[in-house]
Amino acid sequence: MWKLKITDRGGPYSQWMYNTNDFVGRQTWEFDPDVDTPEEKSQVDKAREDFYQNHFQVKPSRDVLLRLQMLKENKDKYDLTIPPVKIGDDEEVTSKNAIKALRRAVRFFLSMQTSDGHWAADIGGALFFMPSMVFTLYITGMLDTMFSPEHKKETLRYMYCHQNEDGGWGFHIEGHSSMFGTTLNYICMRLLGEGPEGGEDNACVRTQKWIRDHGSVTSIPSWGKT
Repeated sequence: MWKLKITDRGGPYSQWMYNTNDFVGRQTWEFDPDVDTPEEKSQVDKAREDFYQNHFQVKPSRDVLLRLQMLKENKDKYDLTIPPVKIGDDEEVTSKNAIKALRRAVRFFLSMQTSDGHWAADIGGALFFMPSMVFTLYITGMLDTMFSPEHKKETLRYMYCHQNEDGGWGFHIEGHSSMFGTTLNYICMRLLGEGPEGGEDNACVRTQKWIRDHGSVTSIPSWGKT
C-alpha cells in the first residue's frame, strides 16, 4: 500500500531536482505492496470506496489514508482511548468535561505529528496541477520513468473521485465544471492509458459528452490553449 515518507535529505528523483534546503521536510508517497496486513488493506479499501460513493457531497479527502498511517505508527505512544464528550442541550459544560475534551483533542493531534516534528497535509484543491505534470512528463518522454503503474492508478483514482456528477471537472474540487478543468483531466486520463470509452463509471464517455454539449474544446481559456 501507499505510505507517506518524510525525508531530511534528498529523496526520490533528487538527481533531477534542486532545492535550497536539500529537500528537508519533503513529503513523498511510496508504494509497497507488502507494508500492510490484510485487515489494514481492507480498511484502506473501505475508506476509498466510502469516499468515492460520497464524493459529490464531501469533496475534500480529509487525509484519511494519512490519518490511518499515523494512528498505526503512534498507537503505542499516546492513549487514544479517551471517549468523546457528549453534552446535551440542557446539560452544563463543566470544567471536567472541557479538560477531558481538550486532552482527547491534544492526544489526537500528537498522534498525527510526523517523525520530524511537522504536521503533513496534501495540497488538495486545484484540478490543473496533476494534468500539467502528466503532460510535461509525456512530452519529455519521462512519464513511464517517473510514474510507476501504481502512480498512474492513483492519479486516475484521484480524477475519478473529483469528477462532477455532470461528467466534467472544475477549476478546483469544489467548483462547477469548466472547459478548462474538464479538458485537462480528460486528456490526462487518455495519456494515462484510458481508452475513449474507459474510466470508472464511464468517465471518458461522460466527459466527451460534457465537452461537446458546452461548445467543444475550442472554447477553452488561454491557459488551456497554451
